Amino acid sequence: MGTGLKELVKKGMRLAEMEFISGGGAINWTFSPQLRSKRSLIALNKKDLANPNIMHRWTRFFESSGQDCLPISAHSKSSVSKLLELVEYKLKEVISREPTLLVMVVGVPNVGKSALINSIHQIASSRFPVQGKMKRATVGPLPGVTQDIAGYKIAHQPSIYVLDTPGVLVPSIPDIETGLKLALAGSVKDSVVGEDRIAQYLLAVLNTRRTPLHWRNSNNSRIEGIQYETEQKVEYSLKNLRPRRKLPTKSDVLYVEDLVTKVQCALCSILSEFDGNADDEADLEVLIDQQFEALQKALKIPNKGPEARLMVSKKFLTLFRTGKLGPFILDDVPDSIVPS
Repeated sequence: MGTGLKELVKKGMRLAEMEFISGGGAINWTFSPQLRSKRSLIALNKKDLANPNIMHRWTRFFESSGQDCLPISAHSKSSVSKLLELVEYKLKEVISREPTLLVMVVGVPNVGKSALINSIHQIASSRFPVQGKMKRATVGPLPGVTQDIAGYKIAHQPSIYVLDTPGVLVPSIPDIETGLKLALAGSVKDSVVGEDRIAQYLLAVLNTRRTPLHWRNSNNSRIEGIQYETEQKVEYSLKNLRPRRKLPTKSDVLYVEDLVTKVQCALCSILSEFDGNADDEADLEVLIDQQFEALQKALKIPNKGPEARLMVSKKFLTLFRTGKLGPFILDDVPDSIVPS
């Protein structure tokens, strides 16, 4: 509990609490006992990066367990507004009798909790005047940006505060694959696991799911390549996928689309011509090594030994995390409700 929250309690304010669990597929089930006495809902953030069919199955799974759940995009005003409507509905019984309400956003690192807080705060500020400069939660692409609990007032009569919290993981990762999923989703710093290993895991997932072959079947016209002309030469940084020019032009967009197509084509070609068994661990390692070489050519990264492989890994992971390779959900929906 943060210092500010302790002071509120000391002043004798009666508090009615509600908690969001903001997540992208990783749920900390150790919170279940604490949540029994709280009004709670699960906000599945970054729905724009998720496979909608599997997302629907996850939503039904949570609903079947008696847990309110809503897929959202923290940067979408309409999406966050729907979330707020659900929150207000769940709090309607206590709004009339409690002077102060606390809404806490809890989740694993880097799932967009602070971005959600800012969107809620922005929507709330349009409903009532804000004195002075509006405080914003610090956001960033890496885990660990939020270091302490911070409160943001979003309503009067009653006073409602939404609390931003640092990302929370389980005390120990149960298995290697769970750790790799968290790393691939950006909930663990890349340096902890290593970009090379994370990229290997991503390729293993894509190959075992036969995703590159699906790219070929569903996107034949683009797999064959894109023909376009650029009006001027654009300089791109290998450190990221964005051109150094501030505003994207048509040629910038086509550059990224062409890059994605070349990556998909390279992975598809290697997998379709591979004569081994992608379900066999030894053969899969051989396949992944071949795909790394193909990715290096597709991404036009010069041969620099280990440095080249690291550069390939970073750029490949960026394509995946920004949704350029398509929508994904890494976790399978459980057959039964996870016990608390």
